[in-house]
Amino acid sequence: MKRRKFLSLMGSAAVAGSLLLTGCSGGDSDHRKIIRIGHVQSANHPDHIALTAFADYINEKLGDKYKVEVYPSELLGSQTEMTQLTQTGAIDFVVASNAIMETFSSQYQIFNLPYLFSSEEAYHAAMDDPEVTDPIFLATEKAGLVAVTWLDAGTRNFYTVKTPINQPSDLKGLKIRVQQSPTNVEMMRLLGGTATPMGFGDVYTALQAGILDGAENNELALTDNGHGDICKYYSYDMHQMVPDLVIANYEFLSNLDSEERAIFDEGFKIINETERAAWADAVAEAKDKAENEMGVNFLYPDTAPFQEAMAPLHDEVLEANPELQPIYDRIQEYNAEYAAN
Repeated sequence: MKRRKFLSLMGSAAVAGSLLLTGCSGGDSDHRKIIRIGHVQSANHPDHIALTAFADYINEKLGDKYKVEVYPSELLGSQTEMTQLTQTGAIDFVVASNAIMETFSSQYQIFNLPYLFSSEEAYHAAMDDPEVTDPIFLATEKAGLVAVTWLDAGTRNFYTVKTPINQPSDLKGLKIRVQQSPTNVEMMRLLGGTATPMGFGDVYTALQAGILDGAENNELALTDNGHGDICKYYSYDMHQMVPDLVIANYEFLSNLDSEERAIFDEGFKIINETERAAWADAVAEAKDKAENEMGVNFLYPDTAPFQEAMAPLHDEVLEANPELQPIYDRIQEYNAEYAAN
């Protein structure tokens, strides 16, 4: 195990060194700065489609100075490794989960709270409100990272190999992969399951080997990442609507002049709009494929018992982070305005 960890660290160091050596030029005669963006999803995923649209826009507007390259499928390392590389400036942008950002600032805990949003409409309205997002997105400046936009990652639900989840007690004794976040570990404890934090790229083999009994994610994990080959029950407990985040190296952004920054800001809007437009279609396609080609059974349990079990976690997070209370209250206003049907 120690040897594996050492090799992983050595591999990350080699990637970082290689990126730093080649970061300023695409070749001897090309003096453009290469801007690298890494993410864990496939080239078919809405995230990649949106980042490619961003790359095309920046290359068109600022192609004499910059060349944007997008690397899908963990080509630059795991999500945690890529976030660290973005922090050091070895790469410029990464799509990071909210759970990973929670390790840089406890402010991000609020978005990991189960049942924080009453509906998809409330979720989108809140995430589009700078009053909600700015205090959190800018909280990691001193760590060298800032969030520049959010991506819709749908609703997170439990899916399992053998045991259908219709109520919290069905999770008892099951080893469930969660994102590497203290909030998500506590969520599983309250629901009676056993949390197994793990990088996303390791989940398929862990499910296949029986190390995990299940996981929790959106529908695209079933098809885009093949988890539906193994997990045959997908339960719409709808415990989280958690954004993914486009994270930038703060020094890189700070060194842009005002004209360049305006173009990049427009590019960040393009990422958000493109990804959200592609998301609904991608989910519908994934669900159809999972159900009709992979044999996944979709379940629709009563969510009330799950919500009841999660209530103490809201109090716990707000008690530990009182500065989040105004943001929480603002989200509740959107929940009242866009109540669930």
